[in-house]
Amino acid sequence: MSSNEPDLDHHDVVDLTTVGRLTGRPHRIEIWFAQHNRSLYLLSGGRDRSDWVRNLVVDSMVIVRAGGLDRRGLGRVVVDPIEERFARDTVFAKYASRYGGDLTEWRESALPIAIDLVS
Repeated sequence: MSSNEPDLDHHDVVDLTTVGRLTGRPHRIEIWFAQHNRSLYLLSGGRDRSDWVRNLVVDSMVIVRAGGLDRRGLGRVVVDPIEERFARDTVFAKYASRYGGDLTEWRESALPIAIDLVS
């Protein structure tokens, strides 16, 4: 990672704020993630039924908060099969040893989402 790329991966979670697709109000969740370069990868266990996923599909601009700092990003559903596998494996690798349960089913069934940081 170059010096001008924010290193968030040492955080356990980030707060992700989307704009409510129906209300227009901020919708914040706390979520696991893994960073690769300027992209954060997340896995939605609720797949595309999750409000936060539905929100970022309508308005891709999101705010990521970690360590007291906010960063803007553009959210997207990962559709490329190679990037999808990478997202699943990267998030799984970060949390599998920390979590007391088996995350294998979650890794394979969740919907991969990327947040491409813009600031």
